[in-house]
Amino acid sequence: MTDKKETAEEKKDELAAEYDASQIQVLSGLEAVRKRPGMYIGSTSSQGLHHLVWEIIDNGIDEALAGFATRIEVEVNPDNSVTVTDDGRGIPVDIQSKTGRPALETVYTVLHAGGKFGGGGYKVSGGLHGVGASVVNALSTDLDVTVTRGGKRYYIDFIRGKVNMPMKVIGTAPEHEHGTKVHFLPDPDIFTEIRTFDDKILTTRIRELAFLNKGLKLTFTDKRAATHEKLVFHYEGGLKSYVDFLTEKKENLLQEPIYVEGQDKGITVEVALQYTNDYHSTLLTFANNIHTYEGGTHETGFKTALTRVINDYARRSGALKDSDDPLSGDDVREGLTAVVSVKHPDPQFEGQTKTKLGNSDARTVVDRTFSDHFNKFLMEHPADGKLIIDKAMLASKARLAAKRAREVTRKKSGLEISNLPGKLADNTSKDPEISELFIVEGDSAGGSAKSGRSRLTQAILPIRGKILNVEKASMERILANEEIRTLFTAMGTGFGQDFDINKARYHKLIIMTDADVDGAHIRTLLLTLIYRYMRPVLDAGYVYIAQPPLYRLRQGKMTQYIDSDEELQDILGQLPPSPKPEIQRYKGLGEMDANQLWETTMDPDNRRLLRVSPKDAEAADGVFEMLMGDHVEPRRKFIEDNAVFVDPNNIDA
Repeated sequence: MTDKKETAEEKKDELAAEYDASQIQVLSGLEAVRKRPGMYIGSTSSQGLHHLVWEIIDNGIDEALAGFATRIEVEVNPDNSVTVTDDGRGIPVDIQSKTGRPALETVYTVLHAGGKFGGGGYKVSGGLHGVGASVVNALSTDLDVTVTRGGKRYYIDFIRGKVNMPMKVIGTAPEHEHGTKVHFLPDPDIFTEIRTFDDKILTTRIRELAFLNKGLKLTFTDKRAATHEKLVFHYEGGLKSYVDFLTEKKENLLQEPIYVEGQDKGITVEVALQYTNDYHSTLLTFANNIHTYEGGTHETGFKTALTRVINDYARRSGALKDSDDPLSGDDVREGLTAVVSVKHPDPQFEGQTKTKLGNSDARTVVDRTFSDHFNKFLMEHPADGKLIIDKAMLASKARLAAKRAREVTRKKSGLEISNLPGKLADNTSKDPEISELFIVEGDSAGGSAKSGRSRLTQAILPIRGKILNVEKASMERILANEEIRTLFTAMGTGFGQDFDINKARYHKLIIMTDADVDGAHIRTLLLTLIYRYMRPVLDAGYVYIAQPPLYRLRQGKMTQYIDSDEELQDILGQLPPSPKPEIQRYKGLGEMDANQLWETTMDPDNRRLLRVSPKDAEAADGVFEMLMGDHVEPRRKFIEDNAVFVDPNNIDA
């Protein structure tokens, strides 16, 4: 025993001796950024790659917010590098006292260096961390900056965050010219998987920034494209233009959006809103140009004020009697499209993704500013006020009717977990994290899926035909639909107001439909339902789309599954002449037997699933409205514009 104890003590002493000062790693300069890029830009995926562009654009936006910049130009070059140019004051070039180096060099080589700190440079600034310029530099193979100010042009360039060519004067410029031009190439050693900028992601955010900063002109040019077309985003109407853009395919109740602007305690508040004939609402909130997906205090202030002012006006106008229950928040927001934007001198962000505003003063200022202006608007525009009140009153009646229908529905067939639908083939595991619910089109495919599945983890819910289009249906009709009610019951989460993500029985909800027009239609209907009434499932990342193959090719003992006509032709061109290959085209999932369906579409080791993100759903919101809503003209135009892209040899009859 003594020998063992001494051996253990000796081992402990040996380990202790190894752990000394030499084991403590100190990362100098921007090495920490390159070592752990995800800490600074979220990830090294597509999101992180595009974040580099946002950080540089934000610097130009800060100049615009301070009143010095009027335009920002963004270009993607053929080598996938990016150039961002603004006409702000130009980054300072004099010596920074603490570093003894030019301020321009300091901004791009020192974390937390810039005009956003200390209160002297900017009263209000965008960006989450204030580390943008130096982080972009650290994560770029090459970065160079040209500054124009004081009648001179200055230039500096870097390689992977380190100075390659020190700052120097490269020419003169007219006294009235000023600004900053940044050119950078993301480092392929950092962004190993996603290296290409997506023009759709870039234009969506640039357009958004133009709406949020009225009068500021932003341009985008993709020089990788053959046309090199320069897209211009410039909206003097600001948030009013944003709401018009969001509702252009909808039937609006008001002639033009209501717009509110005010400032209090150094906080600038802007709100624009429109009411439509929809059953759902769209509310976008921003703080210092950052999209606050998780809401926050500014959103709370707006919602509180909207509900209170409309209730007060309804009682004053006699639409709501003293004995009547007040209109709920959902009542007054039905059909609402609104954008709330605040500019705060010291924004505090919370939440899992740091996109929730936490400043308590923002709630007070938004509430007070919006209340004052909106109340005045209702008093001065009684006709519009009546439209808004009538809309809310109808929503209230529908809500109460839906509540009664929900109670009846629970009693009849249950939206209760204890009474799961008979058509559901449930899995045996009770652990939601490993449980998957496949929504399968048709009884035939449902039968194959039930036979071929992994019973431990995979549940199968067949649906028959096309479910109700919830985009233009009341809650009463939605609850009366058996297929929809079955899905709500199976998931166990409830729906709409009663939704509780913590009760989700499956952490994967997989839509598995045929690879034809009808399958795409059913998939769209299901996604519409999930987006409108089960949104937290999307936010949690639980929604997936299965990717079944289009063909099975057999030649001798070789079997291969193929996804497209193009891939099939490529493979056929590479096969030996004999034996003759057998080709089976799957017109539907029901044509696969249990083994084939498992092997191609359900086996976690082989299948390919597309995850549906909240951003995907948000981008699709307008498409849902256009394709599924009541407005015929936008749908007709979409079909006319896109019919040219349809392959006439591959149209389902």
